[in-house]
Amino acid sequence: MISITLPSPAKLNLFLHILDRREDGYHNLQTLFQILDYGDQLSFSVNKQPEINLISAIEDVAPQDNLVFKAARALQQATNCRWGCEIQLNKKIPMGAGLGGGSSNAATALVGLNSLWQCDLSLDQLAEIGCELGADVPVFVKGFSAFAEGIGDKLTPITLDEFWYLVVTPKIKVSTEQIFCHSELTRNAQAIKIRALSEELYRNDCQSVVETLYPPVKQVLDWLQRYGNPLMTGTGASVYCRFDSEQEAKQAQKTVPTSWNSFVARGVNQSPLHQQLENL
Repeated sequence: MISITLPSPAKLNLFLHILDRREDGYHNLQTLFQILDYGDQLSFSVNKQPEINLISAIEDVAPQDNLVFKAARALQQATNCRWGCEIQLNKKIPMGAGLGGGSSNAATALVGLNSLWQCDLSLDQLAEIGCELGADVPVFVKGFSAFAEGIGDKLTPITLDEFWYLVVTPKIKVSTEQIFCHSELTRNAQAIKIRALSEELYRNDCQSVVETLYPPVKQVLDWLQRYGNPLMTGTGASVYCRFDSEQEAKQAQKTVPTSWNSFVARGVNQSPLHQQLENL
């Protein structure tokens, strides 16, 4: 039996601009994805029976409803693969936090099983499968920091400075659907060109709605202002603040109230998942 453990990294949206609402209900947006060197782990044990067995401690989510299971099944169906696997999911990324945990888990399942099952699909083909599972899955499949457009699936690779981040999450889950459906959400941002990217343009168009509906997120934002210019990632609930060094970020983390979750991570331009697979 072939077994392997692979990383499933978190991401930040360094900004998130909502351009308009599409006829299919999704939104056209622009965002900057920063992959982090922090995240979950998935352990795979491959067998030659077609069953997929997911072991996960996530409450209120049945295994067959987990994106990991859906990704494995989608890859099976797309390639007519007759093999199966047991997958153990070890969660560290908070759920409902805007850090892309579920999407990253799905991407690690697609990329990992494509290798283990010897499906030989390209990353572009895997990203197409991933896009059916969630708009953020392709960036994790491709495995690089990116400027994203469309629903977040049109990706342009970009090299970012690898800063350190303190990420703080109040103990709540934010509903992405609720935020994108809210009547007060701003949906008229002007599109920007990648060559015109500037930190002066960094904002999150979902942030004001989340602050209103979820006061604990605003409390975190207000608290983190002592260290810089904090911003919410995705549709929340996590808030990040940038630091020049790991030491500075960890010193700030020591002061985070114990009622909130927090971690320190470095932004990286290549996903830890792809780094590990290249070294196998």
